[in-house]
Amino acid sequence: MRNKSSFKQNITLYSMVFMLFCLVFSSVQSQSAAQYFEKGNAAYEAENYQDAIDKYSRVLELKQESAALYYNLANANYKLNRIAPSIYNYERALQLKPGDADIKSNLVFAQNMTIDAITPLPQNTFSKWYKSILNLFTIDGWATAAVVFTMLFMGCFLVYFFVYSTAQKRLFFTATCLSFFLGLSALFFAFRSQSQTNENNIAIVFSPTVEVRQEPKMSSEEAFVLHEGTKVRILSVREEWSEIQLADGKEGWIPKTDIKAL
Repeated sequence: MRNKSSFKQNITLYSMVFMLFCLVFSSVQSQSAAQYFEKGNAAYEAENYQDAIDKYSRVLELKQESAALYYNLANANYKLNRIAPSIYNYERALQLKPGDADIKSNLVFAQNMTIDAITPLPQNTFSKWYKSILNLFTIDGWATAAVVFTMLFMGCFLVYFFVYSTAQKRLFFTATCLSFFLGLSALFFAFRSQSQTNENNIAIVFSPTVEVRQEPKMSSEEAFVLHEGTKVRILSVREEWSEIQLADGKEGWIPKTDIKAL
């Protein structure tokens, strides 16, 4: 019979082997994803857009994602005039990299291919300013900024107590207050970004044409018609139906299979 010490040593050994296996598997998976990504880029350059889409999709199957991947996948679909997949992937890329000008520009080109002309509800100047700041970074970006400004605040606060010059004290006191304010602001935007992600359950219409109903049943009266590529917000879900809202405020019910959530 093995003693306790030997048993614990074996458990530790097995744990180390398992962790090593996980690291090796993760490394191999990442390398495979990178290879498929490069093959997708090569196929895109050769104008083999469907092959590029297949390669990029393999990367997603390996549970790897990035703004560049979604951007390239959207470009390949755009080249094949696939409206919904291109808009969907541009939106996914924009979620990971909100301030990217190329993604925003290409998204506009893709949206111009849609049939539905939806005029968003008017926003005041403050709302536009607020959203423009909020969309500068992702949730992780704002969280990182909060950590950086917090560390800067602590550093300036410590230096403030160790300097003797009046001018230097004023300088570091100002820097302390500024970094504290910026840290709180970054933390606020991080929470608001997370809240907005939870509230704005956005989806893209994938069916060429779909009739939106006033109630969640096929026998209900038609409210309006949507076409491929239109962006909607999911308000609620009931069995096989999703209650949606358009940017102009219109609401209705649509079959879940006709849309794809971001």
